[in-house]
Amino acid sequence: MSLYKSILVNPTTKVLIWKIEEPEQLLKEGIELTANCQERLAGMKSEIHRRGFLSVRQLLREAGYKTSDLYYDSSGKPHLMDGKQISITHSFSYSGMIISDATKVGIDIEKQRDKIAVIAHKFIDYEFGFLTANMIRELTVVWCIKESLYKVFATEGMSFKQHTKVIPFHIEQGHTPAWIIYKGKLQKYRASFFEFDGFTCAYSLEN
Repeated sequence: MSLYKSILVNPTTKVLIWKIEEPEQLLKEGIELTANCQERLAGMKSEIHRRGFLSVRQLLREAGYKTSDLYYDSSGKPHLMDGKQISITHSFSYSGMIISDATKVGIDIEKQRDKIAVIAHKFIDYEFGFLTANMIRELTVVWCIKESLYKVFATEGMSFKQHTKVIPFHIEQGHTPAWIIYKGKLQKYRASFFEFDGFTCAYSLEN
């Protein structure tokens, strides 16, 4: 099994990253899928999606949970039965999870690809002002942070471009403040990020 990385963000918050290298059958070992999970898995035509789904259940196991401890609300946001905060992500050959005892959290993993420059105008505005020659890497960081903010806030109608702001950063920093400005209210977050194997991961914690 391939737990790729474990990060203790603070005494009550942990990030877990899984590298998906195993076949489906091996990813099923050690976990007990609920009837709902089995139904969802059976409905997935893509092997990549099925393995991603199973790797997330392996991450739950690593964190000390059973598959039945995870549920989703009507908007698709994940929750844990014990009330702890959780966020989940999956991209190609990696999946990730962040769990916190109390703080609202969000996480995202994305593959670094040139095509992000083509869609950048859809999710950033003033952030164009601080992009450098590392534009693809920086845009991927911005996207990941904004996606993680969306998962924290989980409010229908929130726009990446209009309602989220990523404060200028350098790739080497590994963290930056980020804001959500929605309906006249400002909420501040601490966003952290790192790169690995052509991917970017960002996670945000509510201040």
